[in-house]
Amino acid sequence: MLKEQSVSQSKKAIGIYLLFTLILSAIVWVATLHAGDTGRIGGRIFGYGIMWCPALATYITCKILKFKISSLSWQWGNPKYQLWAYLIPLIYAFISYLIIWGTGWGGFYDKTFVTKAAHELGLGNLPQSVFIAVFFIIEGVIGMFGSMSTALGEEIGWRGFLVPQLSNITSYTKTSLISGAIWAAWHFPLLVFGNYNNGTPAWFGFSCFTVMVISMSFVFTWFRLKSNSLWTGVMLHASHNLFIQAFFTPITTNTGRTPYFIDEFGAVVPAVTLIFAVYFWSRRKEVEAVS
Repeated sequence: MLKEQSVSQSKKAIGIYLLFTLILSAIVWVATLHAGDTGRIGGRIFGYGIMWCPALATYITCKILKFKISSLSWQWGNPKYQLWAYLIPLIYAFISYLIIWGTGWGGFYDKTFVTKAAHELGLGNLPQSVFIAVFFIIEGVIGMFGSMSTALGEEIGWRGFLVPQLSNITSYTKTSLISGAIWAAWHFPLLVFGNYNNGTPAWFGFSCFTVMVISMSFVFTWFRLKSNSLWTGVMLHASHNLFIQAFFTPITTNTGRTPYFIDEFGAVVPAVTLIFAVYFWSRRKEVEAVS
């Protein structure tokens, strides 16, 4: 699709896509903020809704411009890229939390959470150290399917549509920065006006989250262009959400100022992902040649 498009066509496609992403997302933002403290059920429903807005915007844009949905790089591609897309978020999350636990910024492990999780899974008789290992495997395998179901909605839009269109008109570096800034800004309404944070001051969580998302964008963009598959974005996104939100953060205990260091709104994960961004940026010529 991209090789047949002009720069003006890509700019038009980006404009239409962003307009519909904004309109559709605004509906869910308003509904979410109006609901207030949504709880587990409401949070899941609204979460699914917002994460599928980019996909719906992509579908509408393709219909308007008569682009084929099949042109969004649905192919699985080289399995090694999918494997690395799964592993990289696990690696930077593991490094981040080793730093957190090693410095005492957060503790390993939260016995209350582990006890509750073991009981809910019917594995309360296992030693807690063994259960943590079992829990990690369960989340890393079975949990990945659930995480992919939500990540797919965003990735159809961000990496399936937006990144290829941007790469048609600018460099890898600018594509990563622009798509990352848009991706981060898309989260801002719920960051600023909602309860999408971990208890730190709004400005602090806002800053950490923005650095993390833009840094991640360099990784996501590199894999998308290198693999020519939107599934690397899905794997990266799902793996990131899964391991940070569903494993490492919950098993970490608060030692006082822990919210300032853990999760997506603390300082450590953004710092580590920034290092990963620099590494993939150093390999930019590999994907600029491809794109």
